Amino acid sequence: MVYVSDIQTTPPTEFGSELEKMTYETLTTLEIPFYQVATGEAVTMEDCLDIDARLGIEVVKTIFLCNQKKTKFYLYITPANFKFVTKEFGKKLAIPRVSFASTDLLNERLGVIPGAATIFGLLKDPNHEIQLVFDKSVAKREWYGCSSGSVTNYMKLKTADLFEKFLPETGHEALIID
Repeated sequence: MVYVSDIQTTPPTEFGSELEKMTYETLTTLEIPFYQVATGEAVTMEDCLDIDARLGIEVVKTIFLCNQKKTKFYLYITPANFKFVTKEFGKKLAIPRVSFASTDLLNERLGVIPGAATIFGLLKDPNHEIQLVFDKSVAKREWYGCSSGSVTNYMKLKTADLFEKFLPETGHEALIID
């Protein structure tokens, strides 16, 4: 069981990463409402079950991938229970083999540690080198739940706000697949 605080509608007073600070600054600037909880360390999808219950949503699984040469990057957003197969992902995007990005690349590109990958990592990609890919079922949800950029803070916000306000701010477009 993972500790989960009461829900707050304001940013935390301390941040677990520079990305987390950027996340809350951006949401505040864009006037995107959110609900957030401080947590014990939550790294796996199983750890997120208590977070899901508190926020009343399912936290998404965010997978950071790269090609063999480590020159192309993909941030894939899926339902929590999704069984990821790299070969199928590659087929859907008509790209050669991909693999999970290393811990070093995760930190370098998204500014996070394993377990904290989040769509907000796009704030650290001003040159748009990361292709955002959404599972269609997640893109259709009313609410979006994810890490705020650390393994000790999670949030929910309207999925429409991500697509209509956040992504235009970052200049990224989402590719949506089944």
